[in-house]
Amino acid sequence: MTTPEPLSEWQKLRLTFTRRWRGSGFWFGLAIAVLWPFAMFGTKVAFRGGEHIPRTGGALLAINHVSFADPIFDVAFTICHGRMPRFLAKSELWSTPVVRNVLAGGGHIPVYRASVRAKDAYRDAIAAIERGEIVVFYPEGTYTADPDGWPMKAKNGIGRIALLTGAPVIPVANWGTQDVLPPHTGKPRLFPRKRVTVVAGPPVDLSEWLGGPRTRTALDGATAKIMGEVTKLVADIRGETPPEVPLDPAKPTARVEDERPAS
Repeated sequence: MTTPEPLSEWQKLRLTFTRRWRGSGFWFGLAIAVLWPFAMFGTKVAFRGGEHIPRTGGALLAINHVSFADPIFDVAFTICHGRMPRFLAKSELWSTPVVRNVLAGGGHIPVYRASVRAKDAYRDAIAAIERGEIVVFYPEGTYTADPDGWPMKAKNGIGRIALLTGAPVIPVANWGTQDVLPPHTGKPRLFPRKRVTVVAGPPVDLSEWLGGPRTRTALDGATAKIMGEVTKLVADIRGETPPEVPLDPAKPTARVEDERPAS
């Protein structure tokens, strides 16, 4: 596949008036309205694969993470294709007054890391899916530490929820947001306008693990399959070949294959 062309100004205007509005809540809807001009007109944004997002029913979006700007464009992509996403976001964000209002009002899900409430995120994500919501996961847990920007080894939470619910998992790749808002900086780079691409693929085939025991091996296998599909989409956008194995964030100086014992 070829990298999609940026949306024309006419396409952006059409999407501005036809995008999903309902279900955002007041504060999340206000945040979308404020950031919309930047996302759509302040960058050369390109979308592809929106037909893979289910029009109804619960589903998971698995997305790579390269910048704090990712959610802005992932929201735009999702609502342009008829759904209102719900995000898992670290609980610390709920302590910031305005951000707390946006997240709570938008029905997003707090993640309490290293806490007795850590399992609440799984429970709340499952409940959201059962209500028919689209739940967005960044399976890596943070933006990638790979020096070349490739997806890292993911945490298996998304595999757990996928196997518990049986909901479709849609792989999504975004690329270019790291040029808009580079990691480790709060200074956006707006000029010249940066190219941002968001691409979705067909649901990941997890039939090998569905209905079977939810062992650690099964959860890791399902998660690796999901992130493998996300990585393929990233590679397609970039027109490059990804590493054979992803970086393991628990061992940033070694990749996953290095865990194997020496023969």
